[in-house]
Amino acid sequence: MKDKPDFSKYIDGLIPAIVQDTNTNVVLMLGFMNEEAMNKTLVTKLVTFYSRTKQSLWTKGETSKSYLHLTDIKIDCDNDTFLIKATPDGPVCHTGADTCFNQKNTNDSFLYELENIIDDRKIHPDENSYTSSLFKNGINTITQKVGEEAVELIIEAKDNNAEKFKNEAADLLFHYLVLLRAKDVALNDIIAILKERHLK
Repeated sequence: MKDKPDFSKYIDGLIPAIVQDTNTNVVLMLGFMNEEAMNKTLVTKLVTFYSRTKQSLWTKGETSKSYLHLTDIKIDCDNDTFLIKATPDGPVCHTGADTCFNQKNTNDSFLYELENIIDDRKIHPDENSYTSSLFKNGINTITQKVGEEAVELIIEAKDNNAEKFKNEAADLLFHYLVLLRAKDVALNDIIAILKERHLK
């Protein structure tokens, strides 16, 4: 943070902290931070608030295990509101919803959700999971599937069956995401390259 937060602006010394998903930009929740909570967040990289109810610090996820992993923290132009970018481990709201504002997933945010599911299937293999079986069989199997799906999409593109074409496109996109994860590349890495090319 370039500017120093002004905790003295509020009588209780707490600054509102808006938390936004790093990948989807969806607003996840609003909490409050004092200086101690801010410092703990910066040191541990786990978003920590000050609970006005308990009158103590609390790290989001310490009970539910749905931690918020800090990626960036900014202060607004008046130095009295935080904007926190974080990656959630799971649902953020105590109701079990992804966000406390009950926002529905958009199409682009679903791709990130799918990427997280694929990542979980790699880290925590499930013998009943098709995705886990792809990772188990290795890179040759994954690349072969991407090739097969690409060919099938091309074939459907030459016909006039829109539903079959869309299904093949979905199959290719899914296996492409699996391939990215197998190579330890994130979807955001590819998007960054496309953005860079767009600016040239």
